[in-house]
Amino acid sequence: MEKLPAQMTAVAISKPGGPEVLIPEQRPVPQPGPGELLVKVMAAGVNRPDVAQRSGAYPPPPGASDLPGLEIAGEVVAAGSGVSRHKVGDKVMSLVAGGGYAQYCIAQDGQAMTVPPSLTMAEAGAIPETLMTVWHNVFERGALKPGETLLIHGGSSGIGTIAIQLAKAFGSRVIVTVGGQDKADACLKLGADVAINYKTQDFVAETKKATNDVGANVILDMVGGDYIDRNYDAAAVDGRVVQIAFLSNMPKATANFTKLMVKRLTHTGSTLRPRTNADKAAMVAAIEAKVMRLLREGRVKPVMDSTFPLEKAADAHRRMETSQHIGKIVLSV
Repeated sequence: MEKLPAQMTAVAISKPGGPEVLIPEQRPVPQPGPGELLVKVMAAGVNRPDVAQRSGAYPPPPGASDLPGLEIAGEVVAAGSGVSRHKVGDKVMSLVAGGGYAQYCIAQDGQAMTVPPSLTMAEAGAIPETLMTVWHNVFERGALKPGETLLIHGGSSGIGTIAIQLAKAFGSRVIVTVGGQDKADACLKLGADVAINYKTQDFVAETKKATNDVGANVILDMVGGDYIDRNYDAAAVDGRVVQIAFLSNMPKATANFTKLMVKRLTHTGSTLRPRTNADKAAMVAAIEAKVMRLLREGRVKPVMDSTFPLEKAADAHRRMETSQHIGKIVLSV
């Protein structure tokens, strides 16, 4: 077991604002408590909630680190009491409630997953938050079944690219909306059946056309706004609309809820970060039972857009805010 330093480099949010407020600083290395692991971080995923937290719109839940970063991969270097799933020296990837933008981070033993040999550590750092979001929302809340059609808004995002692969692996049809031909090509290459350019095409009409006027059985939406009413039009009878995010200015909408009743639709949603550790551990257990073999076999893996050094986290956020990325942005620690 290596001797741990007292201090580490972390990237903190100096004040709410643009990417420039992400400042490297020295922090004490955290100590693991009961059921916790201390992970020497090798890679940390960059996600939209990090951008929201940086801007002041998504504060960390009580008791969580004030540092951004919701998913990490690295080596376990210390463990608290009651830890049973992992040991010092294990390579793990984990969802965390915060603190990922650092050289060391606390992870819950029940939320950490062993890194399969098929993934690099950078790829492992791009997996946990994305995979848990897709699994819980598309398959648990949305109850996507083989043979059904999934419509994914933002198909070329980190979440979208994993959702395409998982849905196809489980035998579903996939339609995506994207903002350009390069993104459409990337999604089709991953296995999407239809890619709709929302800038030049009406996704409702195109979804109906692609499904012989039936509509999508499950819709994964991270846009909101006027997409909500249009999702009701694009959904099949007994369809499920799953809300996982909103664009910054689109959390409210006017919608015709008669469609909800006539089509017997379900509109649900969730956020991952505030969920209890027990909830998150249950998601991890389901993923290990039903999805991990797909990662081990290389049938599902993250699409990597770009990697930035930890100290250049501001540049990683700038890249994300261009919305030009395809797949995941990761910090290398």
